[in-house]
Amino acid sequence: MRPAPTALAAGVLAATVLLTGCGTRTAASGPAGGSAAPSCAPTAAGHAASEHDGVSLISGECGPSPATGAAFRVSNTGAQSLTYTITFSVRHGSGPSADTVRQTVASVGPGQSVTRTVEGSDTASGTGAQVRISKVRAVPAAEAPEPAGACPPSGIRVTADDGDAAMGLRIVGIRLTYCGTGRYELDGYPGLQLLDEGRKPVAGVEILHGTADISTGLGGDGPPAPLTLGPGESASATLAWRNTTGFGDAVNAPYARVTAKPGAAAVTVVPELDLGTTGRLGVGAWRKDRPRTP
Repeated sequence: MRPAPTALAAGVLAATVLLTGCGTRTAASGPAGGSAAPSCAPTAAGHAASEHDGVSLISGECGPSPATGAAFRVSNTGAQSLTYTITFSVRHGSGPSADTVRQTVASVGPGQSVTRTVEGSDTASGTGAQVRISKVRAVPAAEAPEPAGACPPSGIRVTADDGDAAMGLRIVGIRLTYCGTGRYELDGYPGLQLLDEGRKPVAGVEILHGTADISTGLGGDGPPAPLTLGPGESASATLAWRNTTGFGDAVNAPYARVTAKPGAAAVTVVPELDLGTTGRLGVGAWRKDRPRTP
């Protein structure tokens, strides 16, 4: 697993909900109970930092009961439907370790708010749970990767893996799986548009065809070759870069709009590209994946 990019430190949110078996309280509000009017406000602790890209931990009767778990609210104030992926840190009791929970809330329309329960934050064990929002990513719903089991009209699913890292070298795989009924042809490199935290285009990054100029032996070398995918088959491409930081401002591009081939619909994935100040990203050609052994 590759370490979290440095830009994510700014996205770690301070709000924490503390749940107990007999009530709900925020870190700054004191014990639950009393005759206070029902509310749906964000948690009191670190209120200014408790909202990020429209997501906040909430307390009050609008959320799930303490026995069910912590609640969070997703509010889309933008002009297009967004699909949100929220990463939570959930700590039970006073132990030093915490579980990482990643949840997706799909297709939240403009002006809409959605409330959900944080998975794994229930208090059935009686030990309570501390919940922290670690990271929020949101992509246009029309360009969100489709979940398994739902084949989009394009007939393809495009996803990014968690990547790998060693001595400042970063590698992420982009996978395209064909779920249609005919054939899907590829011949070339995936098209990429890099986007910053606000989903705005990132300038000043040279996208190279092939990964040899980044490092050798990464699997992204060699020219493209035509390939055909049948139903259930997949192809992958390698992204490689170095996150070296020298003079100038470091570039971080959490999002990438991927176009499988000219004319294909774009899919926005979240490869978390911490490009440092190198200004280069190597992209390998599509290669057909070997069939998986049962």
